[in-house]
Amino acid sequence: MEPREAREKAEEFGLDLVEVAPKAEPPVCRIMDYGKYQYEQSKKKQASKSSRVQLKTVQFRPNTAEHDLDVKLNRAKKFIEKGNQVKFVMRMRGRERSYSDRWVDQLGEMIEEFQEEYGVDVKTVSRPSAEGWRITAVVEPDSSS
Repeated sequence: MEPREAREKAEEFGLDLVEVAPKAEPPVCRIMDYGKYQYEQSKKKQASKSSRVQLKTVQFRPNTAEHDLDVKLNRAKKFIEKGNQVKFVMRMRGRERSYSDRWVDQLGEMIEEFQEEYGVDVKTVSRPSAEGWRITAVVEPDSSS
């Protein structure tokens, strides 16, 4: 149909004439509510963004107080429940660095206790390992159970 006719039809229905394929011969147009179309596209984009798995970080020190550690582990539990990965980072300072093997073992035990105490099924993505001044481990929700 002629562009003039299409514009008249669109105005008659109170909609917009939108060019869908400009490089086609002849160009393809569609009569639609463009505002509604944009809204639906933004909703799709937002839904895909929220379904992505994110890596959340929980940081602490080797001698972090028990209550403070409980608060941080509670936060990690919430991240796991939302389906995100959690990276545990133990930062060492000064003489703590000379005992890094002890802290690697402690972080491994802490992850095991985290599963038992908080009732969270997690799968270890990367085992605790020392990286300079930090010891890191990454866990994610265990989808097999």
